[in-house]
Amino acid sequence: MGAAGAFAFTALPTASATTSASAVIAEVYGGGGNSGATLTRDFVELGNAGSTAYDLSGYSVQYLPGTPSSGSTWQVTALTGAIAPGARYLVGEGTGSGGTTALPTTDATGSIAMSATSGTIALVSGTTALTCKTAADCAADPSIVDLTGYGTAVVREGSGPATGASNTAAVARADSLADTDDNAADFTAGTPSPVNSAGQTPGSGDGGSPTDPGTVRVHDIQGTTRLSPYSGQTVTRVPGIVTGVRSSGSLGYWIQDPTPDTDPRTSEAVFVYTGSTKPTVAAGDSVLVTGKVSEYYPSSTSQSNTEITGPTTTVLSSGNTLPDAVTLDATSVPDAYIPTASGGSIESLALQPTVYAQDFYESLEGMRVTFADARVVGASDAYGELWVTVKPNENATARGGTLYSSYDQPNTGRIEVMSLDTTSTFPAANVGDELSGVTTGPLDYSTYGGYNVQATQLGTLVDNGLKQEVTRRQKKDELAVATYNVENLDALDTQEKFDRLAEGVAVNLNSPDIVALEEIQDDNGATNDGTVTAEGTLKRFTDAVRAAGGPVYKWRYISPTNNQDGGEPGGNIRQVFLFNPKRVSFTDHPGGDATTATSVVKTRKGVELTYSPGRIDPTNAAWEDSRKPLVGEFTFQGEQVFVIANHFISKGGDQPIHGRYQPPARSSETQRAAQGAEVNTFVKSLLAADKNAKAVVLGDLNDYEFSQTVTTLTTDKVLKPLITTLPAAERYTYVYDGNSQTLDHILTSPAVTSFNYDVVHINAEFADQASDHDPQIVRIDVSKCRRH
Repeated sequence: MGAAGAFAFTALPTASATTSASAVIAEVYGGGGNSGATLTRDFVELGNAGSTAYDLSGYSVQYLPGTPSSGSTWQVTALTGAIAPGARYLVGEGTGSGGTTALPTTDATGSIAMSATSGTIALVSGTTALTCKTAADCAADPSIVDLTGYGTAVVREGSGPATGASNTAAVARADSLADTDDNAADFTAGTPSPVNSAGQTPGSGDGGSPTDPGTVRVHDIQGTTRLSPYSGQTVTRVPGIVTGVRSSGSLGYWIQDPTPDTDPRTSEAVFVYTGSTKPTVAAGDSVLVTGKVSEYYPSSTSQSNTEITGPTTTVLSSGNTLPDAVTLDATSVPDAYIPTASGGSIESLALQPTVYAQDFYESLEGMRVTFADARVVGASDAYGELWVTVKPNENATARGGTLYSSYDQPNTGRIEVMSLDTTSTFPAANVGDELSGVTTGPLDYSTYGGYNVQATQLGTLVDNGLKQEVTRRQKKDELAVATYNVENLDALDTQEKFDRLAEGVAVNLNSPDIVALEEIQDDNGATNDGTVTAEGTLKRFTDAVRAAGGPVYKWRYISPTNNQDGGEPGGNIRQVFLFNPKRVSFTDHPGGDATTATSVVKTRKGVELTYSPGRIDPTNAAWEDSRKPLVGEFTFQGEQVFVIANHFISKGGDQPIHGRYQPPARSSETQRAAQGAEVNTFVKSLLAADKNAKAVVLGDLNDYEFSQTVTTLTTDKVLKPLITTLPAAERYTYVYDGNSQTLDHILTSPAVTSFNYDVVHINAEFADQASDHDPQIVRIDVSKCRRH
């Protein structure tokens, strides 16, 4: 799809009612890939009957069903380049599963699935979809250059549509390209005979020397959408330079065409998948690749990788200069994230790489990209991956991450980095560090995080000295209440894990009076034998806290029913209260169990729980396969405090923000919102009994401060989410895919009027983690919250 060189350009005619002496629709075929077809793909061929070249920049071919309904719309394929005098111009469209012969190299690429027997094709001076649906209305549209209706098409020129189109027959003008504005007269049916601007026909070039490139280039394979127009077809001797080799995991290599086209939507690179065979090529090899084009989906909701599979590779030469890498930075990467399709797939949408960041990355799929001096926004992990941002000023957190604060606009500068060099140690990077210098490699896509750089050259890590935070100790009149997800802790874990988590409580949280722990497993871990007690786990943990300088904590919890609370089968994670008996007392109301609900009652002594510890309505459907909230009644300096520990259902099953369905469905949010409603109702019952009740609702809610979950939980302002009291740059407890975000929360009832709240960053930003969550703490000044 190159430019037309030194051709002189003149304007195309702008009215279909005038007999054309220049650009016309020469041939239309909609049976490609259908039963009985030889060709694997639909096409529209244009012709230039004039004596000068015609510029097609900004033009399109458009398709409308033969009998359009009220919901029918014109489908658009944009054009580039020009038609030389007397030449043809080939537009490839939809493919089918049949046929054996590919089109010659197309001059423009679309994915419209045209009908074999009836439809309308228009050549249009513009790329906006037409709106006309009758012959008369279309004849009056000045943007239509030429129009061809075939079969039984309602929209056509002249007395009737062209006839005879089928799975095996195209409709075409005479070689003279005569145009009388009567489709029935101008077109006749016959064997499809596509010709491109180079004069090539199907199979031309095939059968030549094995060192001669075939007719298909990488940009033809990639096309202008997320799906290859050649998917399922065999391509022959596709030329390219090897830019990177993957010798572990998904084996294969990337090739990139050093001679790109002029369409920014079409990637010039593709991954060649070699299956279980280690590649024998090396970066810099000039190769010809024959194989089948396929779309590989890493997961059911992800986007796909376009690949050439089952390859035969011919190495022509070695040591060639690699194609220039495209720079990723704040200028090149758009600010808008991804197009939408009302929850449907965006795969068929034409890419808009100057509008959407995800379209920009897709237009570079497999190509060499590069960035320099990038801030680390997601710590490196055990798999040899880390996240950086190529936009230094995008939503920076107070400690160097990138804040996620809206469903509508995810951060676009984040990119995952992996190394193709398996001989070197991947750097241990923390958030806020810098990947200094240049990082370069092919751009890939995976289900975990989306687009990523497979680095053949990795920048140098600069340690910016991120430190774990230590919060202050509570004052005499302050009740300190904390929450900490300890990530599937059980008695079988190493002492190192116990010690590190315990240090987080004793040192970093400075020994709170009450700690709500999430993810305490059975004593035998995930062994699925019916064990539901956690006494051994809690004994080891509290001993470790004491050894780290903390108090001798006591604990309370409710043992779950086996395999009813989600998590690992047999693990039975639950919430647990730890409390320092020298500072606070726990009010026991015995009788609570896994399936019995606690409630609020008024007594002569005041408001109390029927069971403490107890669970909130544990048989309610909102808690199915999920942890049930644990409620406890505490007393501090004569003041009653109710604490509700939560661990809402996870986001498992939600569609990814980088996936092909947009906007992504958050299916798990429905149950979390129901859980939030249950907790909200319980707090309302407490406040109805005592409007001055001091309640602390806390834990891993698995959702953001701007989510429906939190909105439902705080309905009628019965609870205040304390995360919103922090400066925006500090509102996060967790880092996922380079996004610093809030999943853990502390909320308080209206009577809690004097408090100091802190998220204590000790895990989520670090490569070396004791848990993947950061704990948080609220210090309530009870002396200022007393009844008046």
